[in-house]
Amino acid sequence: MIIGISGGTGSGKTTVAQKNLRHRVNYDHPDAFDTELLINHLDALRAGEGIEQPIYDYPTHSRRAETIHVEPRPVIIVEGILVFVNSQMRGLMDLKIFVDTDADIRFIRRLDRDVHERGRSVESVITQYTTTVRPMHLQFVEPSKRYADIIIPEGGFNDVGIDLITGKVRSFLGPSVEPDAIPLRSDGSESGRPEFPS
Repeated sequence: MIIGISGGTGSGKTTVAQKNLRHRVNYDHPDAFDTELLINHLDALRAGEGIEQPIYDYPTHSRRAETIHVEPRPVIIVEGILVFVNSQMRGLMDLKIFVDTDADIRFIRRLDRDVHERGRSVESVITQYTTTVRPMHLQFVEPSKRYADIIIPEGGFNDVGIDLITGKVRSFLGPSVEPDAIPLRSDGSESGRPEFPS
């Protein structure tokens, strides 16, 4: 089972995934990601083959030389702001979840994360948000919501939504299989975690 989780920056995508089991490059545009590699990796995992997942390094804005070996599991979670933009990737997903959180909450979460976890200045976060993040959200992320099977308002704080997803996954897997999930990220995350930016 492949589950896609999308939503705007700071909407709670990672929280939903966890509870269930940038210099001048515009990292909020679909062209910033190696979607073809991600699709190839999803195909390989679905076929029962392991993959070498890239690791993105935020300080250098590039992929690291090392990778993380990932073996297939019954549930693969693909999380990222743009995972519903590509129709081929959407076609691989058995369940598509959009985490819908108000823009002000998403901005506050992003500001806090980028300043405290990524060492960025408040000014640089605001500039990036107004020049690339918000315009790309309006152009790509928000319209991709229409492809979701489930829309979860308020993300990981929506216990009913989380219970609904958990029930769907358990029903898909059957009663004897535990939903041991692989979290694959297609875009921004903490330094050192697996990534697929090009």
